[in-house]
Amino acid sequence: MSLDWPVHHLGAIDSTNTEAKRRASAGAFADGWLVAETQSAGRGRLQRNWVSPVGNLFATALFHEPGGMAVASRLPFAAALAVSDVALLFAPGADIRLKWPNDVRIHGAKMSGILIETGGSSVDTWVAAGIGINVTHAPDGAEQSATSIATLRGDAAVTADMVLEALRKAFSQRLSEARAGFSGLRKAWLDRAEGLGATVRVTASGEPVEGVFEDLDEFGALILRLPDGVRQTIRAGDVNLVGRA
Repeated sequence: MSLDWPVHHLGAIDSTNTEAKRRASAGAFADGWLVAETQSAGRGRLQRNWVSPVGNLFATALFHEPGGMAVASRLPFAAALAVSDVALLFAPGADIRLKWPNDVRIHGAKMSGILIETGGSSVDTWVAAGIGINVTHAPDGAEQSATSIATLRGDAAVTADMVLEALRKAFSQRLSEARAGFSGLRKAWLDRAEGLGATVRVTASGEPVEGVFEDLDEFGALILRLPDGVRQTIRAGDVNLVGRA
């Protein structure tokens, strides 16, 4: 499936996801991409600030989702896979890994930020899939170390527009898979998972939990094997390999 959604270039803006939510709240809108050159209030998961220098890609796919929240809940995984597809297109052979649920990392350095927001009703669900990709810059000051596509390639012969074109195609393909079910996405995500089979620490509310990352369940929750042998399902939180930030 190819979704030939139009691209709306916004120049400088507070946040492409915030603009998407404004448009969705205003009523009728057509599916499309909102793209900024820079953001003054870029947001990531858990409301973290996303540094947004000119030269990187800041985009939100705003669209109606006929599959409702069942499909929308799969989109963090679909979006992460799409970004990793793009990274591999520009840097073939790079060791791209996905940190649950949707961080795209290379040797522990983060390359993108993904924020999926939804609204509407059960019969008219909209999705704002915000995706920021470090194209030419790897901003300092983030909670994780960062990298960029230019760094992976070893040259700067790549632009945000080039990455956007690749992302539109990759996201279209992965959205099609999400709409078909979760099993295919789950397998593809696990094939690129960071820390699968290793001990990880999950931090949410309360005390951190450590265990071996064994699997994803049928809804995308993390399954840990605790030291006492009990399996625990984690539905939200920050994951890190033990011994790595």
